[in-house]
Parts: sequence; C-alpha cells; structure tokens
Amino acid sequence: MNPRYKAVLFDFDGTIMDTNEIIINSWRHTFRAITGEEDVPVSQLTPHFGETLETIMGYYFPGRDSQAMVEVYRQYQRQLNDKDIYMFDGVEDVMKALHGAGVKLGVVTSRLWESTMNRFYHFPVRDILSAAVSASDTKIHKPEPEPCLICLEKLGVDAKDALFVGDSRFDIMCAHNAGVDACAVNWSICFPREMRAGLAKPDYEIDRPEELLGIVLEGRG
Repeated sequence: MNPRYKAVLFDFDGTIMDTNEIIINSWRHTFRAITGEEDVPVSQLTPHFGETLETIMGYYFPGRDSQAMVEVYRQYQRQLNDKDIYMFDGVEDVMKALHGAGVKLGVVTSRLWESTMNRFYHFPVRDILSAAVSASDTKIHKPEPEPCLICLEKLGVDAKDALFVGDSRFDIMCAHNAGVDACAVNWSICFPREMRAGLAKPDYEIDRPEELLGIVLEGRG
C-alpha cells in the first residue's frame, strides 16, 4: 500500500478528544467570575475555539490582565475529573489503522504542554504518536504556520506529504499557511459552513473518522 499522505497531523480538542463541554463550562465559569454573567450562549463562546487562551481573553475582555483571567480559567479546569474527557467514537481505531499502514501521526494543539501532558494527553493512542506540538513550543500560534511546520520538522515529512485534521478555521488556516492540505471534521461545534471559505476552506471534509482512511490510504476525496 502506498498512502496518499506520509503523515497526518491532528488537532486535539474537538478533533481527537470530546472536550467541548469541559471547555464551554470553563468559559462560562470564567465569565461568571470576571463579569458576573450567569449564562453565556454557546454561540458566543465557540468562534475563537482553536486559539490560545491569552488571545481569546483579549477578544472577550479587552484592557484587562489576560494572565490573571487565564488563571481563572485554568484553575477551574484543574478541578475537573479526567474521566469526563473522551475520545470521539472511531478516532482511536482510525489512528491505529493509519499507524499500522506506516503513516506518521502528530498532534498540534493550542494547549500548553503541561496541560496537554498532565490532563489531556492520557489517551489510548499516545504511544503511536511520533510528534506533538503545543502552545509551549512556539510564541507564534494558529492560524500562523509555525506550529504545523514545527510538527513537520519533528516528523521529518515535507508539507506536500502531510494532511492536517482539525475542527476549527484556525486549524485549516494554519495548515494552508504551512502549505499542508487540510481536512475539517464535521463533528465540530465551532466551524460552521459560512466560515469555510478562502484560506479556511478545507481540502476535505469528513462526517465520520473512518472516512479519513479513504483519503489518506486510498487517495479518495
């Protein structure tokens, strides 16, 4: 078998792991603590999913101490139980099938390394990953190309031979800025159709994880 792509790079939150509820609850807690708002609509919270916390705090709370607000968010998440975090159905089997076919796997996340390793990196496919890039690895983040390029360097794979899989416009833009093909997962809660244009238009879209096998291993799009 000669796979269409030599490597697949995955976003973490919302792509591999169903952390959506945890992230939404963390943001609602942050809004309550900072502004007193009790029930922030999901539609207000999701547009910036995929960016770093510091960047999002600047959007939501301009002029305030972003580091102090980030700590409010992180303190809430430190109290959460790891058992509340799940892999999306089918993702584990697909990642193992890709690995078995000789495709290198990487993760590119906007989480800090400590957060990724200590709380969100304990999942069944950890041992088959060849590289991981977190927000701790670069001062330049999605949608800029650096996180993707760093992962490619770690994997030893050229941009033309890689596919980035993500759930946000920032993932798709990061990939395209790096010269990498991109695939959007349609189980995303933060990447509606109207956002999928220009640099954020994915090369592929999948409704189920197993569809990725046809794209990567058989060249179906």
